[in-house]
Amino acid sequence: MKPFAESCVQNQAEICNVLDTLLTEKKHVLEIGSGTGQHAVYFAKQLPHLLWQTSDQEQYHQGINLWLDEAGLDNIIAPIKLDVSKDSWPQPNPTRIIDVLFSANVVHIMAWDKVIDYFNFGAKLLQKDGLFILYGPFNYNGNYTSESNANFDLWLKSRDSESGIRDFEALDQLANQNNLFLKHDIEMAANNRILCWAKA
Repeated sequence: MKPFAESCVQNQAEICNVLDTLLTEKKHVLEIGSGTGQHAVYFAKQLPHLLWQTSDQEQYHQGINLWLDEAGLDNIIAPIKLDVSKDSWPQPNPTRIIDVLFSANVVHIMAWDKVIDYFNFGAKLLQKDGLFILYGPFNYNGNYTSESNANFDLWLKSRDSESGIRDFEALDQLANQNNLFLKHDIEMAANNRILCWAKA
């Protein structure tokens, strides 16, 4: 049976509308943390000009492949094994340049050391004008943007003390250290946002 996450369904159309605007001239997306595979299938179907490369830790590959096999799309690629800290990242390929890194609801379930590695290794993969895009909840100036986000953060930390909603300022500093500079900070439904940095 295919894995299913209700959270993927709730906001996928809104996320896709934003991606459609941001990625008009892009060609190849590497999704970090594809999870169930639902987002990959939905976005690849709605945005056929993009080649969508899925990735995640190996235990999630079977579920992702079930979604991919059912969809039968020719612009989506089976998942590669990618723990951002432990596994080898894809090598730049002149015939298939990855020009977008995307993840949804990932950095708040990573330990901070892994978030650092995500930015460090991910930025090296991107060439000039490549985009680094995160979707999810974020704090600003150390403050939650809603009571629901505060409660969500407590729940995250109860499951894993190293996880939690990340501060925008800390992420932006990491980005800048890796030659990534903020282009868009877009308000989304349910107290989420899309952050989009571009490689200088």
